[in-house]
Amino acid sequence: MGDSPFSLAGKTILITGASSGIGRACAIESAKLGAKIIAGGRDEERLAETLAAVPTEGSSAVSADLLEPDFCKKISAAVSADEPLDGIVFSAGMNRLLPVGFIGEKEFAAAMRVNAEAPLMLVQTLLREKKLKRGASVVFISSISGGNVVSPGAAVYSATKSAADALMKSLALELASKQIRVNAVCPGAVETKMNALAAVSEAQKAEAEKRYPLKRFGKPEEIAYAVIYLLSDAAAWTTGTRLVIDGGFTLL
Repeated sequence: MGDSPFSLAGKTILITGASSGIGRACAIESAKLGAKIIAGGRDEERLAETLAAVPTEGSSAVSADLLEPDFCKKISAAVSADEPLDGIVFSAGMNRLLPVGFIGEKEFAAAMRVNAEAPLMLVQTLLREKKLKRGASVVFISSISGGNVVSPGAAVYSATKSAADALMKSLALELASKQIRVNAVCPGAVETKMNALAAVSEAQKAEAEKRYPLKRFGKPEEIAYAVIYLLSDAAAWTTGTRLVIDGGFTLL
């Protein structure tokens, strides 16, 4: 695997939102390909579970809430200046279903903070402290709800993911001089606790899955595989891209 362009051997990857769902899958699958993982998240117990499933020696966890003012300091402190990052995966996210008439400033600000502002602040901090390597790869976990589709109640989520997509493109352009690549993976519905469809009945879920040409929702590891491509040297000429992984949903 070390000779494969998809290998992550020798790379150190920071993953936010690694305590569950897509973030956890990214941590586990990246480690299987040789990456040393720094797993970030709010829940220390669930982070410990993620770390226990990561096979790479030297991996670690950092507990940090992206809504707290000192989150950049906490995460940066977990990255050694002697071993700067080869990659970052921004998987932490906030999804609140609210009709337009019920959206308050607090809800909008919190979602924008987690989904767009926090990644920008963290990239700034890591660059300033020289903890992000030249030639590194940054991957946003976005959504087809950003630039592809909209649905009732998802105005906040769609707006903040669209902001994250625009941020990704701007970072890709501005950091190209450092050979730092910045991309986004945009999933459709995935089987995670954050998924808004997680609380519906089995009958409702089955009906929703029929709207996908492949007739099912995605799995967290299937999104992780796309992230691994973008983190790896196989994607050395890929930057500023939104990679849609949605079972064909946006074809309809």
